[in-house]
Amino acid sequence: MNTLIAITGLGIFCLLFEILNFRKGIVPFTILGLLGVLALNYYEFGSTASYYNNMITVSKFSTAFSSLFIILTIFLVALSHNFYENHQTKISDYIAIKIFLLAGAVAMVSFGNLAMFFLGIEILSIALYVLAASDRLNIKSNEAGMKYFLMGSFASGIILFGICLIYGAMGTFDVTEIYESSLSAELPIWFPIGMILMTIGMFFKVAAVPFHFWAPDVYEGSPALTTALMSTLAKVVAIATLYKLVAGLNLIPSLENQDMLGTFEHIIVIISIASMTVGNIMALRQVNVKRMLAFSGISHAGFMLMTFLSIATSAGVLLYYAAAYALAGIAAFSVILYVCKNQDNEDITNFHGLGKTNPLLAAILTGSLLSMAGIPIFSGFFAKLFLFNQTIQSGYIALVIVAVINSIISVGYYFKLILAMYSKEPNEERTGKPFLIYAVAIISITLNIVLGLFPSLVLDLLS
Repeated sequence: MNTLIAITGLGIFCLLFEILNFRKGIVPFTILGLLGVLALNYYEFGSTASYYNNMITVSKFSTAFSSLFIILTIFLVALSHNFYENHQTKISDYIAIKIFLLAGAVAMVSFGNLAMFFLGIEILSIALYVLAASDRLNIKSNEAGMKYFLMGSFASGIILFGICLIYGAMGTFDVTEIYESSLSAELPIWFPIGMILMTIGMFFKVAAVPFHFWAPDVYEGSPALTTALMSTLAKVVAIATLYKLVAGLNLIPSLENQDMLGTFEHIIVIISIASMTVGNIMALRQVNVKRMLAFSGISHAGFMLMTFLSIATSAGVLLYYAAAYALAGIAAFSVILYVCKNQDNEDITNFHGLGKTNPLLAAILTGSLLSMAGIPIFSGFFAKLFLFNQTIQSGYIALVIVAVINSIISVGYYFKLILAMYSKEPNEERTGKPFLIYAVAIISITLNIVLGLFPSLVLDLLS
């Protein structure tokens, strides 16, 4: 709870800095503030508490994922300095929106009440709508904002309808009371229907097939830094929240009582396979790097959904996979921001010869893509290894075989970009070495490798 209050206060301070005309200090002040919030969150780790009649609950799950969200936000705020250097008058607005978005993200994984869950979703979603359409003079950004607003609004409506059905079945929004009632009473059919509707709405937020169709257009049209935020922070927030929702509301045992558990597991398997396959096959055809990473994110959503098949024991694996994927995504987008600055698009042709003109950033982008593909020594490899091992133990060997095949397919489009950097001649000489972009890229890929070498640092947090 203290973490959430501190994040909200930091966002208000960002707005005050604009009023006091301290724009130059906003980025360093916000980074220092977020580091303080991270320390506060670390101090709360291991404690369990509930606040305001169980509206907010602090647990190992919420604090561990909140720490990941805060770290990702620090990287995104650091990248803002160079990205918004031509819009200095609006930098405090953009950074404040990102901080309030983080508050929504923390609320989404800390909810103890479905009202707080929905409030967190709306705070995060509204911030994303604004950021997607923030490049007002670009028609693609306007289109991305409108598409995301329409799709997100429909998803929020479906989630709200699901919450209403659960309330109708249980007579309460409190997650603990719903959990206890689902153990002791014969459940009305409205409860699983409400959970299914909420799950469908969250699939929209995760961009899992067949609810993925908004993602490529929105990722391509949004400003590059907003795409980085959607691809990393927003995606892991949505998957972590969906995981907590299914585990916290006791969906698995309640479905078992109504002989619907097998159907639920089959649906998860089908959506997981569809997301992996559609995402990877469509990514093979892309020439725009942001669209390619959008389809890559859809495939990774399919991988992360595999944790739902062993939901009682897979929280640590989900956290590890989310951290590995998000850190690789931050490193990749740092390089994309540098390469595609002042360009009309983010096509692969912009990356031709990067290995010759800037070997360091080319190596970082290569490392992040290899991590997403699941190549050792990067943490992406170990994330898939632990995930596959757990899924095999749950008895889903066929799903793991499909996942391995999809991992092999993904190498095709990742290497298409890597080969363009090292085998093509440079298009132009790029000048300047922006410190913050280099710092974020180096730190994020280093953390990715460290997690690969020492996976227990994350896996043991939720054991």
